[in-house]
Amino acid sequence: MDLQQPHLDLARLPRAAALVARGLLVAFTLLVVLTAAARAAPPSDPPVPAPPPLAILQASPAASGGYAFIAPKLVGPTAKGAQGPEIVDGRGRPVWFSPVASEDEQATDFRVQSFRGRPVLTWWEGNSHEGPGHGQGYDYVADGSYRVIARVAAGNGLDADSHEFRLTARGTALITIYHTVPYDLSPLGGPADGKVYDAVVQEVDVAGGRVLFEWHSLDHVSLADSYQPLPRDPSAPYDYFHVNAVNPDGHGGLLISARHTWTVYDVDRDSGAVRWRLGGEHSDFALGDGVQFSWQHNPLPAGRDTLRIFDNASNGTPVLPASRVIWVRLDQARRTATLVRSLVHPAGLSAPSQGNAQQLGGGRTFVGWGQLGRVSEFDAQGGLLFDAQLPPGFDTYRAYRARWVGRPATRPAARLDGDGRTVHAVWNGATEVRRWIVLGGGAQRGRGHGLRTVAQAPWDGLDTAIEIPGGLARVRVVALDGRGRVLGGSAVTPVG
Repeated sequence: MDLQQPHLDLARLPRAAALVARGLLVAFTLLVVLTAAARAAPPSDPPVPAPPPLAILQASPAASGGYAFIAPKLVGPTAKGAQGPEIVDGRGRPVWFSPVASEDEQATDFRVQSFRGRPVLTWWEGNSHEGPGHGQGYDYVADGSYRVIARVAAGNGLDADSHEFRLTARGTALITIYHTVPYDLSPLGGPADGKVYDAVVQEVDVAGGRVLFEWHSLDHVSLADSYQPLPRDPSAPYDYFHVNAVNPDGHGGLLISARHTWTVYDVDRDSGAVRWRLGGEHSDFALGDGVQFSWQHNPLPAGRDTLRIFDNASNGTPVLPASRVIWVRLDQARRTATLVRSLVHPAGLSAPSQGNAQQLGGGRTFVGWGQLGRVSEFDAQGGLLFDAQLPPGFDTYRAYRARWVGRPATRPAARLDGDGRTVHAVWNGATEVRRWIVLGGGAQRGRGHGLRTVAQAPWDGLDTAIEIPGGLARVRVVALDGRGRVLGGSAVTPVG
């Protein structure tokens, strides 16, 4: 449905003429909308539960533009509420929310990536019934209209885990997997008939699902390297490795992070051989002052011979007073690792689990504090520019900042409170809406007739509440962009 209209530059008209022109534009808008109502229209936006609010604690004008991408999930068996991928603007207003099907499911690693040269949304969704700290599910790719264009499964009879879904420039995805295998744990003081999680990394062709590369931790890393104690329950699998990230290293290999060995591994993409280790029991680099990290997440290349790492420094028992983001320079010839920079939240936040750090323009860094449900942005000098908090009972595995244009395949919806005096204009994911117009009227007097402008309001989040006068029998909401052009309109909705 094409609802575009001619553009008039009102700023160039005299005030009186501008008012007349604005009235003509509104009249034209309503005419187009009402005429289009008789044509075939996309389905109305389906109802969604209220997303978890992101409370803004600090916001500087110097903070980066764009949206925050989080995936709130419930923490603990008594927590209640909707969970799933969520886009939030700089004022904490939800823009898009896609709730998971049930409280047994979660979503993680929600972000903007590139697929076939276009920006897409990606995330993992599934359950964690088998054990805490990982999951079994699928990875999803959605286009700018929020339509899922790919669902990526692990290959070879395995299940995709919740920690990593990284798209590559060659049309593949890097994913993590936890696979339970029988294992003799008696040398470590455990049962001879014990079990262990084999950490698996796969590179999967997104279009065809073929596994192009597969790596197993048990083939390369000893259980003796782990800092994680054996589980108290002898029937539980031993999570000795705990893979939580895999990314291209920028030199043809892969960076694999193991939280429970305190090590980042650089792996040959062809043979699977470990080319070097950073940190842990068998580091191939001598660690300079301040480099030693523990229980880490999200190591990524950050410039020439430099890695950026989210150092949790805690698994519930702190190794350092606070979690931090560190930049480490590697000298491959001398095999030394030097601390370049360290970033700590001014509140001294310590994240016992999860977390990530994303590099933004101008030397800024966006940080997700994992289990704490906190997200922050820092300038190049480490100054805090933005700080926000999810409500108690929620956290987000990672958090990202990015620009995004969303044009839903659905049409807006008009939903009314029970008293019929407030209409809620809803268009989940529409990023270009700047103002809502409410059309209202009495009893139906023929298709598309009898409606007039009764209220309007600026966009105020996914659900914009607008007061309307009494005595209306039906209403419709119309979305306008920043130039006053019609983006879409809802169906005519009865009042009461």
